Amino acid sequence: MPTKQIKPITPGQRHRIAPVFDDVTISKPLKSKTKGSGKSGGRNNRGRMTSRRIGGGHKRRFRQIDFKRDKHDIPAKVQTIEYDPFRTARIALIAYADGEKRYILAPNKLKVGDTIISGEAVAPDAGNAMPMKNMPAGTFIHNVEMQPGKGGQICRSAGTSAQLVAKAEKYVTVKLPSGEVRMILGTCYATVGTTSNPDHFNTTKGKAGRTRWLGRRPITRGVAKNPVDHPMGGGEGKASGGHPRSPWGQSAKGKKTRNRKKLSSKFIVRRRKAKKVV
Repeated sequence: MPTKQIKPITPGQRHRIAPVFDDVTISKPLKSKTKGSGKSGGRNNRGRMTSRRIGGGHKRRFRQIDFKRDKHDIPAKVQTIEYDPFRTARIALIAYADGEKRYILAPNKLKVGDTIISGEAVAPDAGNAMPMKNMPAGTFIHNVEMQPGKGGQICRSAGTSAQLVAKAEKYVTVKLPSGEVRMILGTCYATVGTTSNPDHFNTTKGKAGRTRWLGRRPITRGVAKNPVDHPMGGGEGKASGGHPRSPWGQSAKGKKTRNRKKLSSKFIVRRRKAKKVV
């Protein structure tokens, strides 16, 4: 999906790089697969603000996405490619041979009329879901499960994919977009191909109002605040602010916060921030 440069007829349009929705085939979602989505404004059930910088935004309806792909060995035909306001990738409405319809994450270059299938022994074609132990090494995958039957959790945003590097008796080795290499159970499902809308990261909003439409409120820098409001606040003139910290004193930009005793650490073969050997 390409992008387009908007003519600078207004100040907000001058630097905007907008997406092109050529791949979207329909504007209204399937009503039976959507539900209302409320807004919290960053408040909890007591009305206290627990998440800052949240509020406003356009009204949205939530699309129920099938991340599990657990309808096995039944072919499905792609009916529509749609926009989803809750994610950066496109979604596809598929109709199974038995009449059931579901939304899935649309792989890149998936078109209306294509047939996809999920199962143990299916072909490793784009859009098909299968256990990673049955995929050939080097396959690019997305919507990767971490635990069997839980549903895909990795590589769900626009234009992302992981790569199946190697296979062992019980585990497969997967290289993630961050550069981390980790082992995952071979019985976990994944979808072949990369996610759609790869040019999403080339877009530019152009004005602050467009961010407000997405439900994000303004952010005030810590160094611009007073000492009573932030550890980095105060000082004469444009002071540097000292060591980067959160408003509650937690060190930022470099401090490792991962639990050293986390059980899943033993499955990480190579960390995403490991030093490269020259």
